[in-house]
Amino acid sequence: QVQLVESGGGLVQPGGSLRLSCAASGTIFRIYAMAWYRQAPGKQRELVADSTSAGAASYADSVKGRFTISRDNAKNTVYLQMNSLKPEDTAVYYCNAVISTRGPTGYDYWGQGTQVTVSS
Repeated sequence: QVQLVESGGGLVQPGGSLRLSCAASGTIFRIYAMAWYRQAPGKQRELVADSTSAGAASYADSVKGRFTISRDNAKNTVYLQMNSLKPEDTAVYYCNAVISTRGPTGYDYWGQGTQVTVSS
């Protein structure tokens, strides 16, 4: 069984920074892509940033230049550094990873979510 555990959310003022972490544990053979999604109240879940196993990253237009995704493959952990936060970044942030527990086939796993609130 695989678990993704997020940490690092909280309340921050506009212009501030937060760093989210997501650690994968359990029976892991290989981790492929890792990503961060977010869901604001009344809105659909959206992709914020993702990273391939080789470290190539892509970002939603709304966060480009402000957020940075990175991963430590030795620790099975992905991070999201969020700078210059805006009130519209307020959402529950979810970690996602494509993980194989044996063989080459990977499956989607999700974390429980961590709340990020940007408010003065």
